[in-house]
Amino acid sequence: MPVLTLISAVLVVTLEQYVEWKYGIAGIIGLLLLTVGIKANSPGVSSAGAVLLALLVTRPAL
Repeated sequence: MPVLTLISAVLVVTLEQYVEWKYGIAGIIGLLLLTVGIKANSPGVSSAGAVLLALLVTRPAL
């Protein structure tokens, strides 16, 4: 069980670092809104985070 927790924590930190490197502060804010919205069971906050991340990902296509 502790090994699974450690692997999960490493994956989360790696994902956060990648998002910050690739999309900057706006990516971290979007990821934070998405995470907080899911944990707080708030569809408005999680939707705002998801939309922000989607806009950052599709920005070159626009």
